[in-house]
Amino acid sequence: MLTLKLIGEETERVIKGLEKKHFEGAREAIDKVLEHDRVRRESQQKLDSNKQQQNLLSKKIGSLMKEGKKDEANEIKNEVAELKALDKSLQEIMNKAQEDMNNELLQIPNIPLEKVPEGKDAADNVVVKEGGTVPDLGENALCHWDLLKKYNLVDFDLGVKVTGAGFPIYMGKMARFQRALEAFFLDEARKSGYLEVQPPYVVNEASGYGTGQLPDKEGQMYHVNLDELYLIPTAEVPVTNIFRDEILDEKELPIKRCAYSACFRREAGSYGKDVRGLNRLHQFDKVEIVRIDTPDHSNDSLSEMLNHVEGLLKKLELPYHILLLCGGDMSFTSAICYDFEVWSAAQKRWLEVSSVSNFGNYQANRLHCRYRREDTKKTELCHTLNGSALALPRIVAAIIENNQTPEGIRVPKVLVPYCGFEMLNDKNFD
Repeated sequence: MLTLKLIGEETERVIKGLEKKHFEGAREAIDKVLEHDRVRRESQQKLDSNKQQQNLLSKKIGSLMKEGKKDEANEIKNEVAELKALDKSLQEIMNKAQEDMNNELLQIPNIPLEKVPEGKDAADNVVVKEGGTVPDLGENALCHWDLLKKYNLVDFDLGVKVTGAGFPIYMGKMARFQRALEAFFLDEARKSGYLEVQPPYVVNEASGYGTGQLPDKEGQMYHVNLDELYLIPTAEVPVTNIFRDEILDEKELPIKRCAYSACFRREAGSYGKDVRGLNRLHQFDKVEIVRIDTPDHSNDSLSEMLNHVEGLLKKLELPYHILLLCGGDMSFTSAICYDFEVWSAAQKRWLEVSSVSNFGNYQANRLHCRYRREDTKKTELCHTLNGSALALPRIVAAIIENNQTPEGIRVPKVLVPYCGFEMLNDKNFD
């Protein structure tokens, strides 16, 4: 969440940043935070003053008792009792103001960096780079859902039977192909210096609040009510929360972690062509990269992460472009975000396969994730970053469509050693 220091010292910049994100009621929300903080600070000052007064009176009581002035001492004791009663009232006021302020802060998104373009939605995002060659498949090209059915690679109906829509079952070669992609992505992350971890697929409420999925995305997460746990929408949540309530040494940074996980998203309100086939699922696989860094170096980390994801798409021989998201299309927690989209030749549309974001100190403030500077030995909030490297469903959709041949689907060369075959088809099904 935004820091009180930033809100207090740069109020107008914060409000303008929130308006750039099209956050309704920005000024009202910030005014509420500042008012709660004023009440909290005034109550704290009165409490401190009362404590000092009580200490002085307590010393005076001792002196009076030694002098045998018991009646005067008892009168002062009554004053102390009144001050203590006032303390309780002030403490309640202060606690309420602190709670109200925190609740308000949790509802306020991060503010975008200056280089983030103005805009309301995806139509205003800016293409900053393009790569790869768009294939010309002709008029008879099949969309991936038809190819998957033709070669018996994914059974959507069986997934509906077992669980429901949006939970496909991958069969034979496709199951191996999925595993090959996961291994390839993890190996590439390891080569780039990321330490692999295997995180839990469920997290507690504190973890959801730490990375900002709660309360913003509560309706999009699967909730295990009995145990008050949530199925993860991305490995970002458990991996970043490893560093919750930690003070790291500056020399340890940047910390680089990667993780494969299944991801679970309710995708409430999704409909139409965007949800067909593998375009949008309730459960899918993804490899995530996460960094914890210093404020001075986090921009360099972002560039390195962008280069890493771009390198994966080049090796997979996929046509892609990179978008700098406008203020209105950014996530609740990000300060800057780049989306990678690949061209789906049969659908003739771009499919998002990765988002790479720098959150600044927004998540770190919620997580209480700090580092100790080597020069001053003071603690400061870290910067956190994460990116998809990569999400499988749409990557698979694009590979299948772009590489279709009369004999089957050509496997990108870089993946052949991982899966053990060069064509995805119904031959050698097992």
